[in-house]
Amino acid sequence: MAESPDCRSLVSASSQLNLMEIEAIDDKEFDIPQVDTPPTLESILNEPEDEDEPFILEDTCLLNTENIDAHSCETSSLSVYVHLRRRKAVEMNATVHGSVLRRNVLKGISAQIVSAADKVDAGLPTAITVSNVIAVGTSHGLVLVFDQNQALRLCLGTTATGAEYGAVSALSINHDCTRLLCGFAKGQITMWDLANGKLLRTITDAHPPGTAILHVKVLNFLSLSFRSLLTTRRVMGMRTCESRCLFSGSKGEVCCVEPLHAGLELKDHPISQYSLLAMASLTKILLIGLKPSLKVWMTFPYGKTDPASVPLLAWQFVAVQKTINPVLAFCRGDTIHFLLVKKDESGTIHVIKQRQLQLNCDLISLSWINPRTLVLMDSTEKLRVVDRPSQEELETVDMAELQLVYNSSHFKSLATGGNVSQALALVGEKTCYQSVCSYAGQIMYLGTKSVHIMTLRNWRERVDHLLKQEKFMEALSLAWSFHEGTAKAVLGLFADPAKRKGVVADKMVEILLQYVDRSLKKCPEQGKIQVMEQHFQDIVPVMVDYCLLLQRTDLLFNQIYPRLVENSVARGVFLESLEPYILSERIGCLTAAVMRDLLSYFQENGMMDSVEGCLVHMDITNLDIQQVVQMCWDNQLYDAMIYVFNSGMNDYISPMEHVVMGNKMLVYISCCLAGRAYPLGDIPEDLVPQVKNQVFEFLIRLHSVEAAQEEEVYPYIRTLLHFDTREFLNVLALTFEDFKNDKQALEYQQRIVDILLKVMVDNSDFTPSQVGCLFTFLARQLAKPDNTLFVNRKLFDQVLEFLCSPDDDSRHTERQQVLLELLQVGGVVQFDEERLLDLAEKAEFYQICEFMYDRKHLYNKIVDCYLKDPLRKEELFNYIHNILSMPGYSSEEKQLVWVKALQHVKDLVSINSAKTAELVAVHFADEVQSIITSLQDDYLAFQFLKCLLNPSFREGLNPQTVLRLGPDLHELLVDLQCQFSPQQVTAFLKTSQDYRLEEAIQITEKHKLHEATAYLLEKKGDVQGAFEVLLQTLKGELHKLALEGSEADKPDGEEEESDEVQSLLRRVEEALHDIIALCQRSSHGLNQQQREALWFPLLEAMMSPQKQLKGADAKHTSDALKELTMKVLNSMSSFIAPPAIIQRILQDPVYGKGKLAEIQGLILGMLETFNYEQTLLETTTNLLNSDLHWSLSHLRKAVSRGLHPRQYHCNICLQQYKRRQESEEEIIIFSCGHLYHCQCLQRKEVGVLSERQYSWSCYKCTSNQGSRPADRSSEESSRSRSTSLAQTKVTSAQRGIVTEAHGRKMLSEATLDAQQTQAWDHFRTLYRGPSRLAVLTELTHSHGNERPGLSNPVHPGTGSIYHSENFQLKLSPPPLVEE
Repeated sequence: MAESPDCRSLVSASSQLNLMEIEAIDDKEFDIPQVDTPPTLESILNEPEDEDEPFILEDTCLLNTENIDAHSCETSSLSVYVHLRRRKAVEMNATVHGSVLRRNVLKGISAQIVSAADKVDAGLPTAITVSNVIAVGTSHGLVLVFDQNQALRLCLGTTATGAEYGAVSALSINHDCTRLLCGFAKGQITMWDLANGKLLRTITDAHPPGTAILHVKVLNFLSLSFRSLLTTRRVMGMRTCESRCLFSGSKGEVCCVEPLHAGLELKDHPISQYSLLAMASLTKILLIGLKPSLKVWMTFPYGKTDPASVPLLAWQFVAVQKTINPVLAFCRGDTIHFLLVKKDESGTIHVIKQRQLQLNCDLISLSWINPRTLVLMDSTEKLRVVDRPSQEELETVDMAELQLVYNSSHFKSLATGGNVSQALALVGEKTCYQSVCSYAGQIMYLGTKSVHIMTLRNWRERVDHLLKQEKFMEALSLAWSFHEGTAKAVLGLFADPAKRKGVVADKMVEILLQYVDRSLKKCPEQGKIQVMEQHFQDIVPVMVDYCLLLQRTDLLFNQIYPRLVENSVARGVFLESLEPYILSERIGCLTAAVMRDLLSYFQENGMMDSVEGCLVHMDITNLDIQQVVQMCWDNQLYDAMIYVFNSGMNDYISPMEHVVMGNKMLVYISCCLAGRAYPLGDIPEDLVPQVKNQVFEFLIRLHSVEAAQEEEVYPYIRTLLHFDTREFLNVLALTFEDFKNDKQALEYQQRIVDILLKVMVDNSDFTPSQVGCLFTFLARQLAKPDNTLFVNRKLFDQVLEFLCSPDDDSRHTERQQVLLELLQVGGVVQFDEERLLDLAEKAEFYQICEFMYDRKHLYNKIVDCYLKDPLRKEELFNYIHNILSMPGYSSEEKQLVWVKALQHVKDLVSINSAKTAELVAVHFADEVQSIITSLQDDYLAFQFLKCLLNPSFREGLNPQTVLRLGPDLHELLVDLQCQFSPQQVTAFLKTSQDYRLEEAIQITEKHKLHEATAYLLEKKGDVQGAFEVLLQTLKGELHKLALEGSEADKPDGEEEESDEVQSLLRRVEEALHDIIALCQRSSHGLNQQQREALWFPLLEAMMSPQKQLKGADAKHTSDALKELTMKVLNSMSSFIAPPAIIQRILQDPVYGKGKLAEIQGLILGMLETFNYEQTLLETTTNLLNSDLHWSLSHLRKAVSRGLHPRQYHCNICLQQYKRRQESEEEIIIFSCGHLYHCQCLQRKEVGVLSERQYSWSCYKCTSNQGSRPADRSSEESSRSRSTSLAQTKVTSAQRGIVTEAHGRKMLSEATLDAQQTQAWDHFRTLYRGPSRLAVLTELTHSHGNERPGLSNPVHPGTGSIYHSENFQLKLSPPPLVEE
């Protein structure tokens, strides 16, 4: 018989917990307040169906742990703690785990299972269990027992027994592997001696007959079947058996049981003495303690799960918080819960709920393979290896080829007629409890023809498995996770970190060397160079990275690099890959050979920037300095050259002599003087003073090393000043800050200042800005309290005259800014203030003058500075406002500024009239009249008044300030607007109310602004006068149009004349629009004669010009006028009777003579309008009738429907009305469903006597609404509203026919109570906009002769809302009303 390679592992693998890993295990779980006593088994089994579970674990986000309630029993020795944690799903990441499980087929056992089925008719395998032996049950009642070498030791039972008992449905072996319990499909249990294969006992009364044995479990002192507890003991030399019912199944059958087995190494564990047993029913998990007495420790309901899901249980001892305690994993569906059981020092037992595991699959098998790893099987027969602490899925294995054996027939009890519940049969579809068995870190799976065993691979196997597939990167990644201790499901590694890292590092070195050889062999020999480069670019950086992670640069440069040098492409990729590590300073030192190759490779390929970047980050002591310097100089690598001089030769002066002056040199000098190395790092502390002195000596050199005769003195300082004066002086200023206590440095400081003055003051090559920078720098230094510098004051006077030279107009702003900066940093103390102010005024340096005036508090003179400065005039308004409104200024100073501003108000208006108006409104409100007088310019007065009287034109300080001025100023503004902005007059008249009508009319008439005059006349009440003004305007435009139209036949200028006609037509249309709007606004309050006096002259004015337009050339103009005339007719049809309109049209000479065709358009237009309104009226009437009929029929149906009482007793006396038969009793039922005796309601005074009858209200409903019934009834009666939808009197009498047995019902009233009336009012107001009644009223009024029309909003230019193009009927269905 062939021996499996893993046959020895069946007994050699240990299930002991690795105590060395306790330190590495962290626990995030914690306890919650304890429960006094747990529920008893009886309380759980006898709980009512409709009650909640006695002890439910909730999520912490939903339940406060301080408020957990639980059922209790009479015990004080046991307390259950429940820990609540938030659910967290398994997070999948891209970490490499490799192959975690080793899968082997037990070929010997598999072959003998198939052989037994053929030779002895053993049947198919049905169950498996594992201890020191492997037992396989069959469908014909046999049990095949195999040893560790897969040899068949025993064949227990016979096919005859199988025919009587059925198939083997469950197997279990005791802890010392001497007894085998076998359960059968028809309910029998047999016990076998595994030493000699004898049958010891057949148990037939421990289980209800006719149902299969689903589970058999052996504890240390008893055996457990599906529903019974068997205790075996020897009495008087005979072995006896007792049974006890543990769970009857009345609350749902038990699907799974799992006792807590403690190995020999944990037999003294404090939890072992309680003999814990977990049971999974169809509804909950039960945790039971069998010792010292039978008690239920806790229950846990599943919640909402798929009824077809399989309940699963699994125990495991786990190291938590440096102690080992049992953990129960259980699930049903896709969520695995964990319960930790522990005993504290006081002897209290805690059951702690730990973080749950959420998956995305339906599980059918759950097993621990070690204390940190779970092996799960889902309904698609895929194994999932999950790390419990991190909740990370490590591997997925497809087990479809196994052909897993399911226990469905036993759960359905097919052998005994299928006498089980539908719920159990549904769960049994996917059960495989007896086909999966775990023992000693191994899991066995039973298939129809084979047995598969799963074990964890050790770490070397996992790495080698990837190497066999040539997955070197994944192998390195996995090995590094072993090295760092972040790998999952680790087996075979030292717990000590140092030993672990040493072993793994050696393995990684081996992998790296294999990877190098493989990369060189697999390199494509032919093809494009890019393909070869890509090949090595994918490999070489990985090698470099892992060598640096392992801190093995010797391996990288002495073993890997020499092998790669053989291939030129690999060599180049290797050298290029070093650059990022050098720049990040992960590589600080290279071997001499690699360094030379690196520099030569970069130089050959023109990668000089990379050379410079690498040089400044490396130790260059092992290089040829001269060669490197020459290379840097040839390629202008100044940073690298400076670094080589500084680091290689401690020379800080030579770089300044050789490098061209620029920003780089300024930064270098700044770093040297600050003690910092360039371009990064720090100068050694012992060299800092020496470097500073060398730099200063270099700067103050009189001549350079190789100076020509014409070279000017101090060339280095001069060059730096020319390059960037401000930055060079900033560098000096920063350096001077550190020289406070250094005597020699102070001497250098005075020396440099003297040189700066000598170089810049007497040299015309420097600009005013540069000279100003120097003296600003000096002023800052002199202003310091500990200043030791000396500067001749005459030099400041020379600079002042230079900057304030009135003959030099160039750079005016720059010179002023430089002088201002000099004064602000303290330079003012170096000047004579009077002379300074005089020079500034001559040079027109107004900001300088402001600075000096501000020092002297002459704020009124600053106003003149702002007025004279063209760049800052706009800032004057804020300045005046701040002076006059802010505290800190004396009243005399404010008065002087106030007077100065008043004197220059004309200038202020010229600058910005809006800001001036705001300033006047805030500070000069009493001087408005005098200000207008002083302006002496109508246009300025107009701009000023426009902003003053209209806050919307203002800006700045407080735009909402409103002044209440007299009407004369408003009328003055109207007059000025008529002159300068006539188009804004009407808008102003509409918004302002402070002018007098008569005076305003005179002003507008004087300037012939007809639109404004008409508005004022209408506002005055003179509608006829306003109409005449607008009519004259219209006639004038029509006259111009007629003249232009009659001349349109001239041949010249056709396009220009066409544009002119179009312009005249637009003006005519605008004038017509204004006059129609006036007539429509006024017609509502006039009688028919007054309306005709308005509309007919307008109609005549529109028709009269048409007689002058004759000929084909005037056709366009004539058609346009006829269209406008039709617009007038449509507008007046709402106010004038149609017969009167037609009569007036026929009397007109234009339409009265000639053929009917000329007036056909007007007549047809009127008829079309009539037809439209008639159709609209009919449609609206039909809609109203339909809605009204629907509403009334619906309401009638609601109030006439039958009422069904909620109870058959009175809600006051609580007596049933059918039992009171001694007299006729009137019963009242309300629409709310409450029923009362009439007499009871009368006693409670909830009725109201109205004119017609007695009106009732429901006593219970009115009481719940918080008011007394009598008060509420009187209130309802006062509003003339009844209180119930229907009142029904029922006579309770057992007389006559059977149909009267339940009462005779009589409808007495159908009315609305307050709530229903409110609903009816809401129903009537559902439609927004004009109501339908209003629509009908308007249509009716539009056909009357004397009645005015409905004053609804109308479209401009139309007589009715129905002539609007946007008018739409709301033809929506009627609203739904709740019944």
